[in-house]
Amino acid sequence: MGILPLREARRVAEEKNLDLVNVAPTAKPPVCRVMDYGKFKYEQSKKEKEARKNQKVIELKEVRMTPNIEEHDFQVKLKNVVKFLSEGDKVKVSLRFRGREITHSSIGQQVLLRLAQAAAEQAVVERTPRLEGRSMIMILAPKQQQQNA
Repeated sequence: MGILPLREARRVAEEKNLDLVNVAPTAKPPVCRVMDYGKFKYEQSKKEKEARKNQKVIELKEVRMTPNIEEHDFQVKLKNVVKFLSEGDKVKVSLRFRGREITHSSIGQQVLLRLAQAAAEQAVVERTPRLEGRSMIMILAPKQQQQNA
């Protein structure tokens, strides 16, 4: 419509039974639009809801182990890790040391690295095994997520 005085713009909006909405108040001159504001807000909220529905929230799943884990237990934990990664979630693998086991932290690190190697097809090591208190923690992320980022 071009540049109009405020009174003129309001009159045009009232004639059409619509609202005069200030779209860009900082522009010189301010930019206004004649539209149905209620319908605009409704459609905007629908778009936001649709965007939220299509969005995948990445969770951090945790798998706990001990340094002296048996082979079958290790395979079960590995299977869970692979399942979580295939669902698109990150996995925090924590290895808990009890009593004097902490003196042999290298054994725990070998267990975690072995798990990372076994899950290498589906996972990327996001954080290498690191000792935090009585636990050694490693974080794995799904491979396709790393490529998309």
